[in-house]
Parts: sequence; C-alpha cells; structure tokens
Amino acid sequence: MRLESLVPSIPADLVAALDHSCGIRTDTDLLFFGSSLDIIKKLPLGTVTLSDVEKFTELVAERASAPGHRGDEILADMGRISEKHSRASCGVRELDDLVDGFGGSRVFEISGDKGSGKTALALQIVIQRLVADADSCALWIDTSGDFSVEKTAELVRHCDLAVSVNVLERLQVSLGFSIEEVHGVLGALRISLSSSRTVGPTIRLVVLDSITPLLLPFLSAVSSQGHAMMTTFMRQLRELAQTFGITIIVINGTSAAAPFNQSSAFASTIRKPALGPSFTFMTDCTLWLSKTKDLPDSEGSFSVHVAEVFRSRTTRSKTWCTFKFSHDVLSSTSDFQLSPYTAGRFLA
Repeated sequence: MRLESLVPSIPADLVAALDHSCGIRTDTDLLFFGSSLDIIKKLPLGTVTLSDVEKFTELVAERASAPGHRGDEILADMGRISEKHSRASCGVRELDDLVDGFGGSRVFEISGDKGSGKTALALQIVIQRLVADADSCALWIDTSGDFSVEKTAELVRHCDLAVSVNVLERLQVSLGFSIEEVHGVLGALRISLSSSRTVGPTIRLVVLDSITPLLLPFLSAVSSQGHAMMTTFMRQLRELAQTFGITIIVINGTSAAAPFNQSSAFASTIRKPALGPSFTFMTDCTLWLSKTKDLPDSEGSFSVHVAEVFRSRTTRSKTWCTFKFSHDVLSSTSDFQLSPYTAGRFLA
C-alpha cells in the first residue's frame, strides 16, 4: 500500500518528505525502516515531531493489517452453511456418499479423460441444486464455448418438467476464454454477492468448465510465474467459496502418468489430472472419472463409469463407486454393481 493513498490521514508534505529523504513510499518501507528516531534523523529539521511519527506509523500498521475475526463466530457461520448445503446431491446416491455431498463452502476438482462424464456430472449437480433449492442460482463459466443449452434443457425436463423454465432462468452462463476474463467474471460475482441490495435467488454454485486451458499455457518447467498465477487464482476461488458460502466446481483435463497413476485404486489408470501434482492440494476434493465399456440394455445401450476420490479433506481417499451414464443422464448402478475385480477388468 502506497503512503500517498492515506492522504489526508497522513499529511501530504510528510509523505513527500519520507519519499525524498528516506526512500519510504509504501507501508512496508515505513514499518521495516527502523525506529521512529531513525526516521526523524533522516528528515529535515522541523518536518515532524517524534510523537507524530509514532502516531502515523501506528495508523499505517492498522490500515495494513488484516481485519480480525473471532474463531467462535467463524465456526458458527461454517456450521450454518454446512447444515444447509452439506448434502447437496448430484442425484446418484453412491456418488453423494463418496464425497459427502456436493455442497458446502468447498472447491471440487473433477477430472478424467474425454467421455468420462465430467461436464455431465457438473451439469447434473447444478440442475439438482436448482431443483431442490428455489432460492439458489448457479453460474457456469464456459472457457471453450462448448456449453449446450439443448442438453441442459433436456436434463432439466428429465428431472422435473414442472420446474424446467424456472430452473433455466436461475442458471447463468458466462464466457471466459482467458484468465483475465474469468477474473472479471468472478470480480463481478463478488460485487454482486457483497451488495446489500441483492434480492431474490442468490448464486450458491459456480462451475468452471474447464480450468485447464486458462492455466496450462502459463506453466513451464523453467519458470515459476505460471505456478504462482495458478496458486493465486486457486486461493481466490477458495476465499470466494468460504466468504460467501458457495460451492465451486472446477473441471480439469488430463496428462500422462507413467507407468500408472499411483493415486488410483486401479493399476490400469495411466492418466492423471493436468496442471501438475500441486494442483490437487489446492482443492478440497479431487474426483476422477473413468469410462469402462458400453453395455446393452432393453432401452438402448448405456455405459458404466467409475468415480474415484484421489484426495479429499473430508472423506477417505482411494475410494470409488460406479454409476451408469445413458442419454446424458447419470444414475445409480445399484442393480448392476461391479466387484473390484470386474471393475479392474473393465478399466483395463
């Protein structure tokens, strides 16, 4: 923070003198320069008194400090948010149990190869939330331009025809083809959530589909700039989720894992989430989806998929379940449960 931004709380002539005589331009320069007496010795005689330097230093320290929050108040707020949203459902009981529901102030990562059901799962989570909670809205940030209104409308009608129009009205879609554009969308969301004038349904779920093209071009083996950008962006997402009690889902691509992915329960998994090994630790849960094989059915073919928890802050890692995928809808495989041996053969 530059000291000139604190004028007139600090006299403008003192700010100019500190800059000219001491090289003090920011709060960090002032707070770590030395004692107040050291500053007085550098300034022209009669510029300011010792007591005033101490007073202004205390003012700068107060402005530069983060606001304090009582632990019991934070715990109570988190409890109220968790009670309302912790069991938000995707419509598949096995998947909900695997991650303790898709709700709360958490950041989920969904990864897997193309065709594994990443976008379909995220969309079904959104629709289920909007159907179950009439006071909620959702924001879908599309980074590739592939969002399908037709598929979304069909899924809504599959869930509940009577509420289809109302649900679609509460789903907002924004395009963001660069990290700067996504920052702008999230900034506007923060302003909207912070406004006391907001009435009606509030955004409680954000989906970023996908995060990979935003960050991958900046990651390099010879520079840390891309990693710093990724870390800062993910911290902002976490802070947004925890401050406003919203759930954030980021969809991630994949990269090769040689000879196999050690985070997986299956030795046949030779892919892993993209963006490097540290990205997993920037979310609350990493869910990996895999497609097995297409199987026949009386109403047409369907595919069986496996969902694995690679890492989670709230549930066990290296746990998995299966689900069916048919006509862009995820459903339970309770009538077609796979044993670990059979699932391993399918994944092979």
